[in-house]
Amino acid sequence: MEHVIDIPKTRKEYMEEILRLKKEKNAVLLAHYYQEADIQDLADYVGDSLGLSRKAAETDADIIVFAGVHFMAETAKIINPNKKVILPDVNAGCSLADSAQPGPFKEFVDAHPDHIVVTYINCTAEIKAMSDIICTSSNAVDIINSIPKDQKIICAPDRNLGEYLIHQTGRDLLLWDGACMVHEAFAMDKILDLHKEHPKAKFIAHPESTQNILRISAFVGSTEKLLNFVQEDDSEEFIIATEAGILHEMQKRVPHKKLIAAPAKDDNTCACSECHYMKMNTLEKLYACLKNELPEVDVPEDIRKKALVPLERMLDLSK
Repeated sequence: MEHVIDIPKTRKEYMEEILRLKKEKNAVLLAHYYQEADIQDLADYVGDSLGLSRKAAETDADIIVFAGVHFMAETAKIINPNKKVILPDVNAGCSLADSAQPGPFKEFVDAHPDHIVVTYINCTAEIKAMSDIICTSSNAVDIINSIPKDQKIICAPDRNLGEYLIHQTGRDLLLWDGACMVHEAFAMDKILDLHKEHPKAKFIAHPESTQNILRISAFVGSTEKLLNFVQEDDSEEFIIATEAGILHEMQKRVPHKKLIAAPAKDDNTCACSECHYMKMNTLEKLYACLKNELPEVDVPEDIRKKALVPLERMLDLSK
């Protein structure tokens, strides 16, 4: 007789049912580092945008469950048109992706026909479809450096990442004016006060952060590179300026080190910077998503085909 729990009562029951449903439906659970800890622990793979894109391209599962935000699930569908892609909460969006709407972005691109378009993966399928190549924070420097120096480049949608790339590559990039609300929320005064309390702590940051934050950072890198840095560096304390969900995986890798989330401007429960979109995915929603195979994420075929080209270029360059 089939084992069924209609409505799990405890977190443990939810986790057991999610594992059972994954196996029963041949589903793979991909989770971003910014998800809540229990979802990360249940995932078949936890990673940053580049790693998740690679895993989405490699999977032989029938169903891809994407515990992340909408553009990530769209990316998985672009790469896997014949697989079902589901997202625990269809409203889990992204402030950075929202900052580049298709109409205005098309006008911007059309106004600069001599520029190629390098677009950060944190954007919608429609924006990817207008792009020449996609990048992530892990490979953005390499992507820009791979382009001939006399070629003009639009870099979108994150102006903070764009400014970081200008400094790193020396290229004159034309930037779209978008940003991530999580990485714009760090408070310089609170960070400096925190550093006084922890003078031996190294301050490290994600390149989506503002330039004043990056200037005081001992290291700047993608979520994956930040993880590697705390493992490899000799310091015993770190203050980390990115979404606070990363600390779960970091602490697992360096249980003996002290990790502190960089404080945000607004007072909130944890005094750190959290993405409320990422946290919209919960165990309860993940269970319902797997049980009902909804909500499903789809991409119109004409947009999917156009968006696939720059994504494949990125994956080829990142091998």
